Amino acid sequence: MARYNNRNSKPAREPKAPAFIAWHVDEKGEKSFWTRIGAAWDHKDGEGYTLQLDLVPVNGGRVILRAPSEQTEQEAGA
Repeated sequence: MARYNNRNSKPAREPKAPAFIAWHVDEKGEKSFWTRIGAAWDHKDGEGYTLQLDLVPVNGGRVILRAPSEQTEQEAGA
């Protein structure tokens, strides 16, 4: 049996970890509520970032980019 080899296909690549995690911060009185809303990846040329938002806040607040931490990585895998 012959195997089918597609020579035009690109090899699978490992997904690149984001450079930053995007958070929406909503302040309610004395408390701040942080919700993860996306991530940002740096460009190969070092001249910018691609920002992917999974949620767009509509009630104001702030969008903050933070470097991922080990805790953030564990939450993303859960």
